[in-house]
Amino acid sequence: MFDYLIVGAGFAGSVLAERLATRSNKKVLIVDKRCHIAGNAFDHYNEDGILVHKYGPHIFHTNAKDVFEYLSNFTDWRPYEHRVLASVDGQLVPMPINLDTINKLYGLSLNSFEVEQFFESQAEEVPVIRTSEDVVVSKVGRQLYEKFFKNYTRKQWGLDPSELDKSVTSRVPTRTNRDDRYFTDTYQAMPLHGYTRMFERMLDHPNIKVMLNTDYHDIIDFIPFKEMIFTGPVDEYFDFKYGKLPYRSLEFKHETLNEEQHLAAPVVNFPNDNLYTRITEFKALTGQKHPKTALVYEYPKAEGDPYYPVPRLENAELYNKYKKLADETPNVHFVGRLATYKYYNMDQVVAQALTLYKKLTDKEESLKPKMPAITGSTSIMEKLVPRDPAKE
Repeated sequence: MFDYLIVGAGFAGSVLAERLATRSNKKVLIVDKRCHIAGNAFDHYNEDGILVHKYGPHIFHTNAKDVFEYLSNFTDWRPYEHRVLASVDGQLVPMPINLDTINKLYGLSLNSFEVEQFFESQAEEVPVIRTSEDVVVSKVGRQLYEKFFKNYTRKQWGLDPSELDKSVTSRVPTRTNRDDRYFTDTYQAMPLHGYTRMFERMLDHPNIKVMLNTDYHDIIDFIPFKEMIFTGPVDEYFDFKYGKLPYRSLEFKHETLNEEQHLAAPVVNFPNDNLYTRITEFKALTGQKHPKTALVYEYPKAEGDPYYPVPRLENAELYNKYKKLADETPNVHFVGRLATYKYYNMDQVVAQALTLYKKLTDKEESLKPKMPAITGSTSIMEKLVPRDPAKE
């Protein structure tokens, strides 16, 4: 009998398996349809010996000290600050848009104060910010919106930015200084030996059993367990009772080149050209030394593995119907990007999993029988040890 059946060996499932096994001495079975652990963060050495991320680049960054310290139990880190260039008007310019982006794009020599005025002169007044288009045009105007965001978003989501929730483009800042880092979080690093190695150490415990190439439907009636933690698509769990939740998928095309370096940055975005959205060069992320280099091209598509929940009002309303079912389902806990239909970063999923672990342990403590209070002046030892009058 397992205490927990965990469906999915990505961040959410693996963090909970580790905590429950090591801290609560629970017996855990973790299953995954795929042939590997680590979910979308899975990395491996290709046939040329280059460490690649099978499902596109995963860059770890967080402001949460507790999340970083927790993962540090399972990996050493390589300091890494992510930088991205965008191919716009035949030039490679920093992305997110900053002072150097504007000066290079328009052949100007503005300073930080002048570029702020430039943005203000370009910005359009939007009374209520509702969509991803509203976010950008209200900050930097329509011309920069069309150069950097409009077509990229159409490729990525299959929708115009005017059809998407404001949260999509709100993730990308605009800067008036020369800071060309894609993220500004306190902790930015890559697992020194890769994500898969980190997950292997996380799941290396006698209380944890891992079954790969396994659909939980195939074992649920044969392997006894007390509670389930589900990290897959929430609509799938309920057999699509209210219909399918829309997701955006990706196709990855990997390539190895007989040269040490190919790109001018770890990632180059292509907002307006080509069918792919970006190219990543893995050695720039991992720091690996190798005479060859490995790239991945990302092609967004409608069908395939679910990667990105589509942030639209009608989808949120549909998810809320499934959330009500999830909240009413006893002894099943839904956690992670797919199970909660949220576009979480890796650190946010870890934080969500740690929060659920605390909730589970708090619940268990509350169910333990309380010891009766001892009243009176007689000590516990006096109650347990018979008195010997001869010694008094």
